[in-house]
Amino acid sequence: MKIEGSLKSPGAAPASGAREKRPAASTTLASSSSTEEKVELSSLSSSLNKAEAVIASTPEVDHRRVDEIRQAISEGRFKIDANRIADGLIESVRQMLDTQK
Repeated sequence: MKIEGSLKSPGAAPASGAREKRPAASTTLASSSSTEEKVELSSLSSSLNKAEAVIASTPEVDHRRVDEIRQAISEGRFKIDANRIADGLIESVRQMLDTQK
């Protein structure tokens, strides 16, 4: 195998038959000489938009309630209702599955 020592400058055009590398992008823009631009968003972009909507609709933390629960736990007054927790988990899974349909 023979290796040639000649180097091409970075701005040189590719040799005939050689393929030009193009970066994989989710956004496509028309050439700058055109007055019309086209933008295509990837599915990841739409998923991010949905996630932002869910986060925006999530209620803020009630710090007063958190402090009350923390105090009840430290005093031994906090009772855990396993049935209530299980029902809540099942309901949240049902809601999640409904939103995916």
